[in-house]
Amino acid sequence: MTVTRARPPASPLRRTERRVGYLFVLPTAALFVAFVGWPIAHSVYLSLTSWSGFGVPRFTGIENYARMAGDDVFRTALVITVVFTAVTTVLQTVLPMLVAILINAGWRRAGVVFRTILFLPGIISLVVTGVLWQLIYDPNLGTLNAVLGDLGLESWQQQWLGDPNLVVPAIVVVSLWQSLGLYMLIFFAGLQGIDPTLYEAARVDGANAWQRLRHVTVPMLRTVTGVVVALNLINGFKTFDIVYVMTQGGPNHSSEVLGTYLYSLAFGSLSGSIPQIGYATAISIVVMALCLVAAVVQFAVNRRATAHVR
Repeated sequence: MTVTRARPPASPLRRTERRVGYLFVLPTAALFVAFVGWPIAHSVYLSLTSWSGFGVPRFTGIENYARMAGDDVFRTALVITVVFTAVTTVLQTVLPMLVAILINAGWRRAGVVFRTILFLPGIISLVVTGVLWQLIYDPNLGTLNAVLGDLGLESWQQQWLGDPNLVVPAIVVVSLWQSLGLYMLIFFAGLQGIDPTLYEAARVDGANAWQRLRHVTVPMLRTVTGVVVALNLINGFKTFDIVYVMTQGGPNHSSEVLGTYLYSLAFGSLSGSIPQIGYATAISIVVMALCLVAAVVQFAVNRRATAHVR
């Protein structure tokens, strides 16, 4: 027979400390509910309605979500969003890590200069970045085609943003250019936290540079890598600025992502005289769900990394 001991009653001091703790948390919780919780709940409600932005929303249940299954443009935007997110996540994780390792290993004297140069694109507004690269990609007056022509590579000149097969890769290049410096700095900070004695022990054991990278550097950057991957996933799923400024989802929806599509439904060319706020909000809920999945991935990766280090 198992005897369960009754928990002793909390002391007056402990109860007072608990109430004081709740009072400290209350302002933050109230602000969260007011500015995050309530807007999300209201958006979920609007996603279940048919609403043009005027009058009273008409409740339609899951009709908006059922409509997505038969919406060719939505399916195209979803596929492009997932592909864009996957490609940028891989490139914007691997390349910044390699650049950070190179700067930390061999270019320390010039490291500040390189870090500054690489980080500069990250402080430029995404809208300005989109406009800048739209001019670079311009087929008639753009810098890219002009340089290719000067090098005698006229056959390489393209309609970079007008070709359905090239527009998404062109935008991926812009995204990589804009974010490389930020993620490089995150990895560089992570490298500073690696104990140098681990490398010394690896050298004593006869490990070459590749083996030290594989068995020391990469494992010790596991937590930082998880953060960078999660940031890339979230930014990829909710991408809007660069795509809208550069192509507005064109040509013929070949660069349409979920962000540009829901904007066009609510406020842009697809809204016409009757904006489709309800359907656009339902798509935004899908974007939020994808971002939540990315957040769960970050939590799982960080927990496994922490457990592995311990």
